[in-house]
Amino acid sequence: MRAVGLPQGAYAQSSVTLYGIVDASLLYTNKTLDPATGQSAGHQYSFTDSGLSGSRFGMRGAEDLGGGMRAIFQLESGISVATGALSNSNDNLFGRLAYVGVESRFGTVKAGLQFSPFFLAVYDFDPRDMAYFGSGLVTYLNNVYVTGLFNPNGISYTSPEIAGLQASAMLALGGAAGDFQAGRQYSASLRYHLGALTVDAALYSGNAGGSAASIPVPSVVEFNGRAIGASYVFNDLTVKASYVQYKVAGSFNSRVYSGGASYRITPALNVDAGVWVTRDANETSNNSVLASTGLTYSLSKATVTYGQVGFVTNHGGMHNGLSVNNALNLPTGTTAGVNVGIRHTF
Repeated sequence: MRAVGLPQGAYAQSSVTLYGIVDASLLYTNKTLDPATGQSAGHQYSFTDSGLSGSRFGMRGAEDLGGGMRAIFQLESGISVATGALSNSNDNLFGRLAYVGVESRFGTVKAGLQFSPFFLAVYDFDPRDMAYFGSGLVTYLNNVYVTGLFNPNGISYTSPEIAGLQASAMLALGGAAGDFQAGRQYSASLRYHLGALTVDAALYSGNAGGSAASIPVPSVVEFNGRAIGASYVFNDLTVKASYVQYKVAGSFNSRVYSGGASYRITPALNVDAGVWVTRDANETSNNSVLASTGLTYSLSKATVTYGQVGFVTNHGGMHNGLSVNNALNLPTGTTAGVNVGIRHTF
């Protein structure tokens, strides 16, 4: 409905974009985990949803408010290419992102379901860009599942970059009446960028309980996280290294050391590789090493084919896996895997 006397040309300019990723692959691992024994249940061949990137669809929009300000929103839902069901999120419709906010020269404020600054920092310095096979995303989910990744009830602020520095902070309210601490989550990060060098440090603190405990895939693992990482770009070569701590209440105190690189061989062909070493500070016999490499070839601007190989070695109580889907947890000893697939973005 138009306000009385307001000319049509006075409406602010706005836009809405529909986007998505469709990613499907085949996965082979020479071992699988038997949850009852912790040992191998045999090898597997499987169709795997999202080998390189999580399949999803969403929409984002912006409205020019004038004076350099914009209203923004984003809704994003994870889907399974294998079954068409909700997946790669917290199994809610628009379970990946659902926020509204305002952007200006003073920074960006968002309110709603969103990624934490801690997760975004870990993502930035992952040598394989958080691929769904053989990357830091697997070690992240092994430790705290989707906590800190999908944050309901979140309010965040990200500053503009000033003299190379950019800060971000988030508070997620637990939503439990009479108990502010239940389900409360907070996170912050500080990023420094100078030419080819980027350094990022972040923290996270989350409590159990609250309203997020009732969603299909709860995001309320009680843990404290600390992370620091760096990347450097040498023309077509990007090198990254990081240290991440996941201190989970009543469980592991995992310290993950990672490093790797990505090299663009041609405009269409890229190779990357990384190593993630996990050690439990509470029990030294619990440790794991994950190593992987991947090759992507762009058939067009929107379509990529890929191949990935990797192995993981688990000792003690560690059961780290190779793939977010179908091989997130694996038995003690060494497991090798191969993943090939195709991804289309729109």
